[in-house]
Amino acid sequence: MLYPKMTKSRMVFQLNGIWDFKLLKEEDSFNPLESSALEGWMAMPVPSSYNDIYQGREFADHVGDMVYQRTFAVTETMKAHRLVLRFGSVAHVAQVYLNGKKLGSHKGGFLPFSFDITNEAVAGENVLTVVVSNIVDNTTLPCGRLVKEEFPGLPSRLRNLPNFDFYNYTGILRPVWLYTTPDTYIKDITVMGKMDGQVFWEVAVSGQAADCSQVSVEVLDKAGKTVCCGEGKKGVINAGKINLWSPENPYLYSLNVKVRDEQGIFDEYTETFGFREIGVKNCRLTLNGDPIYLKGFGKHEECPVHGRATDLSYIVKDLGLLKWIGANSFRTSHYPNSEEMMQMCDREGILVIDETPAVGLHTGFTATGLLGGVPNGTWKTMETAEHHQDVIRDMIQRDKNHPCVIAWSAANEPASEEEGAKEYFEPLVEQFKTQDLQHRPVTIVTYEGSSPKACKVAELCDFLVLNRYRGWYDTEGNLEGAKAKLKDELERFHKRCPNKPIMLGEYGADTIAGIHDINGRLFSEEYQVQFMEAYSQVFDSLSYITGEHVWVFADFATAENIKRVEGNKKGIFTRDRQPKMAAYYLRRRWKEKFHGQMD
Repeated sequence: MLYPKMTKSRMVFQLNGIWDFKLLKEEDSFNPLESSALEGWMAMPVPSSYNDIYQGREFADHVGDMVYQRTFAVTETMKAHRLVLRFGSVAHVAQVYLNGKKLGSHKGGFLPFSFDITNEAVAGENVLTVVVSNIVDNTTLPCGRLVKEEFPGLPSRLRNLPNFDFYNYTGILRPVWLYTTPDTYIKDITVMGKMDGQVFWEVAVSGQAADCSQVSVEVLDKAGKTVCCGEGKKGVINAGKINLWSPENPYLYSLNVKVRDEQGIFDEYTETFGFREIGVKNCRLTLNGDPIYLKGFGKHEECPVHGRATDLSYIVKDLGLLKWIGANSFRTSHYPNSEEMMQMCDREGILVIDETPAVGLHTGFTATGLLGGVPNGTWKTMETAEHHQDVIRDMIQRDKNHPCVIAWSAANEPASEEEGAKEYFEPLVEQFKTQDLQHRPVTIVTYEGSSPKACKVAELCDFLVLNRYRGWYDTEGNLEGAKAKLKDELERFHKRCPNKPIMLGEYGADTIAGIHDINGRLFSEEYQVQFMEAYSQVFDSLSYITGEHVWVFADFATAENIKRVEGNKKGIFTRDRQPKMAAYYLRRRWKEKFHGQMD
């Protein structure tokens, strides 16, 4: 799905801002034709997560539906074109109405969707209404469960318990646009730049004259100079001597696409891309034929007040901190990040493992993200397979052209040790392979219950990403024992899959900023540093390790429980992005060891 851009043939209007907002009670009936009669509207910024905007537990932890509404104007000039309404994301299910008529619905909280409203929009004022459900259950990604709690003498209470260890921020999380296209328009563009200068492209054209339209493409360098040209909806051209895209030199090219007939240009769109290739060789991930070592984090898209909403200031701030600390990569744990983040990673040269929102696919997990539920029932209980396929399709469609995306993650910490896991994931991995033109490596991120002996999905993966917390959730306080257990497990995985690169996708220790202990006790900043040092020693002793992603970039909010003190505190940075002691250790390691110098 193409990102909304203003071009010679397209107009783009943002519908962000302050919308009317109301939480709906379980017994409320909602009629979009009578929405103006609703009382108690509140102001709500879009994009944002609704949860932290107003005070009160009942507000923040509301279970069920909520209504967003605003008006927007359409001019006669806009009506003369095809008109599209586009949402960056709405979590988790959206029902969209225009002037009281239902346009459709969308399931999934982290990917864009759109509606052609050419016939529904009227010249003048239009009323846009979005009903959002924040419920997660065994059909959604991420997963959760609904429970009705009963207490003596009190009315029953509905609770939505996530199977994942982060707060269920919901609402209209990403930008909303209105844009125009000509009647015959560019629906999609696929472009791939190879190391030898070859450019593969494919253009999908829709509309009145799609069948007889002519397509021309032009490759432009960073300065806007034409490098090469081609004709047709699909083809290959050679750009000759090119600049390869890499973290050290994130050089971006543009593919300008024009669709025309005898009367002139129907539509025009420019997509950015990079010349680069990803591979697997000698137990390492490779970039442009050379082995790469991933340094970075599992990273949530989350900040105070805004919650999980798109915030350009935090995007720029976070990538600046990644550069400062010497990181070159992160995993979008545990959902696709915003399009604006992916665009900035292209520009800044940050390598991304792009992950679906398939977290909580484990009936043994509780709302803390820890074990304690009902094991061995996951693949009989979850009803996510079809939705999972839709998410993978849409994620590839959205992110396929980004040079920053070097790998796909099908899920985080599923019940990959249970019978049925291989049968569930095998078609999903194959879907990545067949739908991604670049054939990027695919992984499934596993937890410690999916041991070298028990794991059912290791052979499906191009590289293994393991989440391990030796020294925290077990062997706590005993880092020598943790090192021994970690190294032993890594060696057993290597013995089972001798040709696959292995990396740690998560490892970390909850650390309260400002807590110090001369003996390096749990929760102190000293223990977090010693924990990082211990894991680094194991990584450096094994030649097949292709990367280290610390959990987590910054502290973040979780479901309320006694195992979490105002959220997860494993961040190397605090939630407001101040460094803990471990940040300086990692900065020295990642800059001195891998670059031989400090800034």
